[in-house]
Amino acid sequence: MSLPEVLLWQRLRGRKAGVKFRNQHPVGPYVVDFYCRESRLIIEVDGEVHNRGDRPMRDETRDIFLRENGYNVMHVPAADILKDADDVAASIASLAARPLHHRPSADGPPPRAGEDLQ
Repeated sequence: MSLPEVLLWQRLRGRKAGVKFRNQHPVGPYVVDFYCRESRLIIEVDGEVHNRGDRPMRDETRDIFLRENGYNVMHVPAADILKDADDVAASIASLAARPLHHRPSADGPPPRAGEDLQ
């Protein structure tokens, strides 16, 4: 792991964020930096290498695969972790505890007017 990944892992491991995270976890054909099964949240730490060559295109392809398979993907710049790893970890913990988007439930409430599924 890179230094920013190590700093973040120190703050996420052992349920320090209130939910369990795994590091370097396989998801389909990919290995993601951090994964929280409870919220289906994937955290990717993006260093400078993510801006070079074909890497942005490869990252986008991976993100499309992950989102199409029901995962939420959060990208965190490595520089942000180096500046304030505690703040980044707190933001991740908040998102993992209360994800912004949930998959619709078959037994959930019916759609509101104008939101009918066709």
